[in-house]
Amino acid sequence: MQETVSAAEAKRRFSLILRGVREGRRYIVTCHGRPVAWIVPAGQSAAIAPGAQAALLSRLDRQPVVDAGHWARSALYDDDR
Repeated sequence: MQETVSAAEAKRRFSLILRGVREGRRYIVTCHGRPVAWIVPAGQSAAIAPGAQAALLSRLDRQPVVDAGHWARSALYDDDR
């Protein structure tokens, strides 16, 4: 069984969520409606990783290549500090 909970709700109900996980439930934690984490029984986490990796690689394959030009690390920092 899988349930979606917001991050705020997961924080408020953490002990209840852990009890649900012990009973075999799985939770998707969302932040502003977007999935950010899974809370699953420890033995199931290894089975999720390959699917998550495949989803990430598939998404990266669909992303367009962006030419960012030449830049240096120092360009990432504000000089006005």
